[in-house]
Amino acid sequence: AILFQKVPEPKVVKNRVHLDLRGESMAGEVARLQGLGATVIAERSLGEDVRWTVMADPEGNEFCVSGG
Repeated sequence: AILFQKVPEPKVVKNRVHLDLRGESMAGEVARLQGLGATVIAERSLGEDVRWTVMADPEGNEFCVSGG
């Protein structure tokens, strides 16, 4: 489990922590997170086999999502 704590200060520098999330389906997980307020920043890949989506939470903190 991961706990996120909201703070009153806005983000002013690069993230100090970067999360990589993995779901059964990358598309399904991206859609679920968009429904919770995240936005897609970019789609990335290393060849055909390694793909991930860079996303940001509503405050601009970036994280990546990959799928099974």
